[in-house]
Amino acid sequence: MQTVDVVVVGSGLGGLVAGGLLARYGRRVVVCESHTLPGGAAHAFERRSDAGTFTFDSGPSFYCGLAEAGSANPLSQVLAVLGEPIEAVPYEPFGYYHFPEGTLPVYGNGEKYKAAIEQFSAGSAAQFAALEARLLKIYAPLKSIPPLALRADLKLLPLLLRRYPGAIAQMLPTLPDLGRSMGEVMAAVGDFNPWLKRLLDLECFLLSGLKCEETVAPEMAFMFGERAESVIDYPVGGSGAIVDALVRGLKRWGGELRLGTPVDKILVENGAARGVVLKNGETIRARTVISNATVWDTYQHLLVPTDLPNAYRSAALDTPTVDSFIHLHLGIRAEGLDDVAIHHVVVHDSNSDVTEPGNTCMVSIPTVLDSQQAPAGYHTVHAYTLEPFEGWKKDENYEQKKREKAEMLYRAVERIIPDVRERGVLEMIGTPLTHSRFLRRYKGTYGPAIKAKEGRFPGGKTPIKGLYRVGDSTLPGIGVPAVAASGILCANSLVGLRESAGLLDCLAPL
Repeated sequence: MQTVDVVVVGSGLGGLVAGGLLARYGRRVVVCESHTLPGGAAHAFERRSDAGTFTFDSGPSFYCGLAEAGSANPLSQVLAVLGEPIEAVPYEPFGYYHFPEGTLPVYGNGEKYKAAIEQFSAGSAAQFAALEARLLKIYAPLKSIPPLALRADLKLLPLLLRRYPGAIAQMLPTLPDLGRSMGEVMAAVGDFNPWLKRLLDLECFLLSGLKCEETVAPEMAFMFGERAESVIDYPVGGSGAIVDALVRGLKRWGGELRLGTPVDKILVENGAARGVVLKNGETIRARTVISNATVWDTYQHLLVPTDLPNAYRSAALDTPTVDSFIHLHLGIRAEGLDDVAIHHVVVHDSNSDVTEPGNTCMVSIPTVLDSQQAPAGYHTVHAYTLEPFEGWKKDENYEQKKREKAEMLYRAVERIIPDVRERGVLEMIGTPLTHSRFLRRYKGTYGPAIKAKEGRFPGGKTPIKGLYRVGDSTLPGIGVPAVAASGILCANSLVGLRESAGLLDCLAPL
């Protein structure tokens, strides 16, 4: 039986951030991962073909400020204090939105983006500029406070008042907008024409999985600010390079990662977490347990029903989910594709909702910037779109259904590379069942679909003393910054204020 200070269940980005920071604070930490690869939904994997070895991102592909000194990206700040900065390639434009009526380039440079919007829809640039100005006012004080300073307890307020009084003063006029939805902020700015409203619905959907009326305004303010004021970059080595850096940071400070170590249950004694029991029967004792599993998997599989108050457990398990995804991973010949860009979003039908499964497809071609992820002369392609979990089962129709569902992804990639089918040398199709199986995620989801004004994200605390949660079911936003921030909040709340504040001196000024 092993005894440590902290056990982390799962090595997703939230778990690795929390574990790495707590190791940095001097705690004895062990991270238990059921799979042979760390990273959760952000892991990278390799597949061989006759052409050679291809490396694929399994999930995240959009990043800002990863290698920027003084970045406001929470993940970048964690890597800095762990002593594991990574290399990233800057690029512009950010990507392209392909609508049936044309293609819109998406620039980080605000003036270029507004000019592109105006060219696409006359009169839209002024409306967009007014909204952007309001959102950037929300972003400005948020950027001045490093995410690494955040805590989930009352000690946060005196820290902010002492170290960042200017940011707090600047934030006061924006307080009403902090509790509003993006749709409410837009309504306060003015009437938006239908095309621009659809564009903003798309941008909200890409960030939160929900449209404007359902997405909290600070999420979008941070996205607008990072796109406009940070460096848009892609990590050399893909998402796997980020995971590897977090694992190195965990180990550098004395933490332990145990791969192929599935947890059977969280051990609860007298209402307090006391460690975990592994599938092999081994017990790891600890006074603090951090679950990087989803809220549904934590409360339904890692705990027994009597560990939680009935009403609390029922409400948590009733949390609505973002749909799962269909993924298409391809290895293709790259000749003649010198001008192809890395990121694309394809909307097939302007008359259908952007949240309709299959209508909005994301396409990433990371080897445009990082050629080491494919053999010489080849590209990797990662395309994905929403797909409900219901109705999927492994039966005689499974393979045919996979191919039928992948067709909309092929059509999306053909907007960028018309002859992609003739170029292919490697193909993999992932379904919601793939997500559920390999990522150990309830219904293969990427997180909760909690709409603004209809509920709040639960945060990392639980009714069980010593049990905390991190990951995409604790904070708004289904992207990397949100899960990294969840790990920061959890780790900092488990140490004294002097300890957590001390790390801030290791950061470059924002």
